[in-house]
Amino acid sequence: MQDTPEAEGPVRIPPELKWLKWLVIALAGVMIAGFLVLIATLVIRLNADPLPLPERIALPEGAEAAAFTQGRDWIAVVTQDDRILVYGRDGALRQSVEIAPE
Repeated sequence: MQDTPEAEGPVRIPPELKWLKWLVIALAGVMIAGFLVLIATLVIRLNADPLPLPERIALPEGAEAAAFTQGRDWIAVVTQDDRILVYGRDGALRQSVEIAPE
């Protein structure tokens, strides 16, 4: 059985490995900072007020917007009473679709 020689004094790390060690530490720091920025961005975006409807869109009496989306030449508004109202870019109502309950 062979005995392993005991090192005398502290173990010296080669200069190439010291450089690699600091690169790994820097990479970990950058990754942690990037993750924190990502979390902060999500929190800010999710707490932001929703975009308002364009002023040229006049909803029917009693209708309240739940969501809206835009196409090239149209704007669709989903209302709280389960209707989809499709408007032209000029604000004129093009189509109204009732969503049937389940």
